[in-house]
Amino acid sequence: MPRKVITRQEEFWAGEFGDDYCDRNVGAKLIASNTALFSRILSRTAGVGTVIEFGANIGLNLQAISQLLPNAELSAIEINAKAVSRLKGLKCIKKVFHESLLKFEPEYAWDLVLVKGVLIHINPDALKDIYSKIYDSSRRYILLSEYYNPKPMEVNYRGHSGKLFKRDFAGEMLDLFSDLRLLDYGFVYHRDPTFPQDDFTWFLLEKNYK
Repeated sequence: MPRKVITRQEEFWAGEFGDDYCDRNVGAKLIASNTALFSRILSRTAGVGTVIEFGANIGLNLQAISQLLPNAELSAIEINAKAVSRLKGLKCIKKVFHESLLKFEPEYAWDLVLVKGVLIHINPDALKDIYSKIYDSSRRYILLSEYYNPKPMEVNYRGHSGKLFKRDFAGEMLDLFSDLRLLDYGFVYHRDPTFPQDDFTWFLLEKNYK
């Protein structure tokens, strides 16, 4: 079992809705789209040998990355037990942390920290704590891929309130940590004819930039 959840949003994803999400978001097409996305992003990096994903779900992102970085050591943090079971069945993932992101305490740093479609579901009052954990977990790169909006706003999510929020996550991290710089960014449209994504805007940040 994960460490105790501490927000309504975490309880939501640890429970039945999170279980259903595991079954709903599957398939080779998603991995192919992720591979195309990460191929572009990782071309802007160098020396990535370790990766951790915050909120990895069933590992579709890490499976794509494993095809591009076959020698990299991959780790995952996930709160939902059903998703954790699937993550532990993937040979490409070395370590799985079954716990709340807010309870996670990194013992060391990874070359790349990945967060994709997760910050939008975090309680806004908890974001600064999550940003700190992302920052502390990164040795060099941070990749955020989320719904962007210049100002914070809430969006109804499949009939649920208080479960999805848009804002400038990358900008807030850049303001919080002076040694981060924006290395690259981009947008992936849901109507892309070959490799669609869910209208995510991604931001690649580099740490210890002087």
